[in-house]
Amino acid sequence: MSTSSPHPEESLAPSPPETGAGPTPEARPAAAEGSASPEASLPQQLAELQARHAEVSDAYLRAKAEAENTRRRADEEISKARKFAVESFAESLLPVKDSLEAAIALPNATHEQLLEGVQATLRQLAAALERNKVMEIAPEAGTKFDPHHHQAISMVPANQEANTVVAVLQKGYLIADRVLRPALVTVAAPKG
Repeated sequence: MSTSSPHPEESLAPSPPETGAGPTPEARPAAAEGSASPEASLPQQLAELQARHAEVSDAYLRAKAEAENTRRRADEEISKARKFAVESFAESLLPVKDSLEAAIALPNATHEQLLEGVQATLRQLAAALERNKVMEIAPEAGTKFDPHHHQAISMVPANQEANTVVAVLQKGYLIADRVLRPALVTVAAPKG
């Protein structure tokens, strides 16, 4: 008969340690030191977290101060922009005023001279308005009525398509594509 064990699986199982169960006394302190390491570094972790907190607090206070300075500068710029927004426009109107004063200073001017002076002053005014993006709204007869740019005063019978401009009673004006004043117009009534 053979000396092999009746169960081949048992022979594959590791044999139990020959010394007592558990680590040797020399191995125990090393394991204890490894598990005590995180506990020993708690004061160090606390110091690191406090230092990180101080950094984050400092960064927060600096960012808050910078945001406040930016807001204050923006408020100052907006205030200046509002205060001096018409400076360029007023400057472009000064020659118009000068021309009107010069016309008044000529008491013996003829009708033709006054008319010529008024026309020159009107050209100056139109140029000043154009430089400042103030454009006329003066639709031609037959133009489709646009409620965004025109204000209808009345509907009149006309020999043109309904809801089209018949006549402009008062010019309107745009300033940088925004309606400053709509054109006052009469509109063709529907035929019927």
